[in-house]
Amino acid sequence: MPDDPYRILGVSKDATEAEIKRSYRKLARQYHPDRNPNDAAAEERFKSIQAAYDSIGNAAARKEYDQQRRMEDMFARNGNPFTGFGGGGGGSSFDFSDIFSQFMSGGGSSDIRFEQNTTRPSSNPPSSRGPDINAGIDIKIPQALSGTDIEFGHRRLRICKKCNGKSFQSRRNCSTCNSKGVESRSSTITVKVPKGAQHGQQLRLRGMGHEHPNGEAGDLIITIRLDAEEGRRWEEGRLIQEVSIPYSTLMLGGKVRITTPAGNRIQIEVLSGTRIGDRRRIPGQGHDGGSLDIEFVLEEPDEVNNQQKDALDRLRDLGL
Repeated sequence: MPDDPYRILGVSKDATEAEIKRSYRKLARQYHPDRNPNDAAAEERFKSIQAAYDSIGNAAARKEYDQQRRMEDMFARNGNPFTGFGGGGGGSSFDFSDIFSQFMSGGGSSDIRFEQNTTRPSSNPPSSRGPDINAGIDIKIPQALSGTDIEFGHRRLRICKKCNGKSFQSRRNCSTCNSKGVESRSSTITVKVPKGAQHGQQLRLRGMGHEHPNGEAGDLIITIRLDAEEGRRWEEGRLIQEVSIPYSTLMLGGKVRITTPAGNRIQIEVLSGTRIGDRRRIPGQGHDGGSLDIEFVLEEPDEVNNQQKDALDRLRDLGL
């Protein structure tokens, strides 16, 4: 199994496109061959970073990767998800690979799995339902606070206009849908993001998933992703803000001022002996009045002057 591009880039699977791009740029600068000449390990790391970004660095590529991984998971758990499509007592296998390929090549973001009731027979025919579609939208934090409308390009399987789904599991031929009863169609819909939306919040649009020739349509499930902006990231629904401090402040302690997501300037006391990666939670300074976790990271100056070099030489002589 190929390496997980989210892990390689150090981002969560619900990261926004902007967060993925920022992480990629940071890592690419760190491991670029020009900065690490004749370093085979750094070169290999740079190649893996580039490959990971190629996999999820834009919306279309990310949808395709996520779709492939979801399908792999479904096959691993349940076998062929296309078997038994339709219901109606037929129980036959349904070859959906051609339309599935359309989704893969077109950047679709849906789990293509048609469901039917497989419980013991009864007098009522088994119910059939099209699969849900899972997708994500990226918005800014101010948009989440006030609420906003987002134009969303939506692609799904719809009942065939020519045969009205009648060709599915029948002897009737339909050149439009290749006798599948459904065809892939695209549209643009407006998604209303409610005021005070949270990162990871899901919006369910009933009946906007894939349609079924002999049953009801699935749902469209949209996950809201909030761009945490530069120096911040989401981690399991918690907002993390990096605070860069010099090594001397880490060791000796001191104070540092930060700007919170709400735009407030606050002063943070750094305890002596603080380590890189240590965190502190600040109530009321996160998104929409929630908590903000700050994480201390080492400040890395681009250049050091002569005085700083002399001081570093003395510290090295002292074993620091």
